[in-house]
Amino acid sequence: MVRKRNKSGRRGSLQVVTLCISTALVLVLVGLVVLSVLSARNLSLLVRENLVVTLVLSEDVTEPEVAQMRKSLERERYVRQIKYISKEQVLKEETKAMGVDPTEFIGHNFYTASLELNLKADYANRDSMAWIGVGLKKHQKVKEVDFQQDLMDQVNDNIGKASIVLIVLAVLLSIISFSLINNHVRLGVYSSRFNIHTMKLVGASWGFIRRPFIWRAIVIGVVAAIVAIAVLGGAVYAWYAQTPGILNVMTWEILAITGGTILLFGIIITTFCSYVSVNRFLRMKAGDLYKV
Repeated sequence: MVRKRNKSGRRGSLQVVTLCISTALVLVLVGLVVLSVLSARNLSLLVRENLVVTLVLSEDVTEPEVAQMRKSLERERYVRQIKYISKEQVLKEETKAMGVDPTEFIGHNFYTASLELNLKADYANRDSMAWIGVGLKKHQKVKEVDFQQDLMDQVNDNIGKASIVLIVLAVLLSIISFSLINNHVRLGVYSSRFNIHTMKLVGASWGFIRRPFIWRAIVIGVVAAIVAIAVLGGAVYAWYAQTPGILNVMTWEILAITGGTILLFGIIITTFCSYVSVNRFLRMKAGDLYKV
């Protein structure tokens, strides 16, 4: 009798461990989806905010006029950052690139100064640039406005396609994750179906019967979530060790949201699946338990 109890106890412990591991693997998948979706949004903002609008200035522009123009542009709602590139700086860069000073042949610095604008992400698109370009050209000392229209369209088009793919992938993987966790939880409850029926026969309420299964599901969800967070955290740290700049895309806020989502998803899904599975066996008659 004692041997049977020991075997039963070991079998139950093994089921719990197996359920924790399988749930953790599914939660890792869920975490990857959440991390990818949030990081893709951050990446799209970063890419769009790094698109450059170049204002080529007139040759006779003076430093005070440039300073006044910068101050005026900094007040515009669409400007995120402004960088001034002087004629001398352009000459220095071109001399370094060509290996020879062009002024030695021409006799003067024929390059022009420019302002490089980084727009806020919401304005880095064709529609916004239509009216922004008109406003920028109104400045008297602006000779030309170059805003890389083809590159901007390509970036926005690729970001839109990637967003749709990620959303569809997230929905599909969420459904798959729910199905997998639900099957694992049902298998765990299935082994106790006769105990459930016995407790029901002696007059135990459904709430009393469900309670230990619900608590076990919560514990399994928490443990599985902690394991999944540890696995993802280790993977992100290894990536960070190779590419420190990854934190510009995967910020601490995104990592915290991903961890919280994994924990919440693990608890809610395991609890809900356990609740549904126990209720299923509670509704069954004794004869039906042998047919399941």
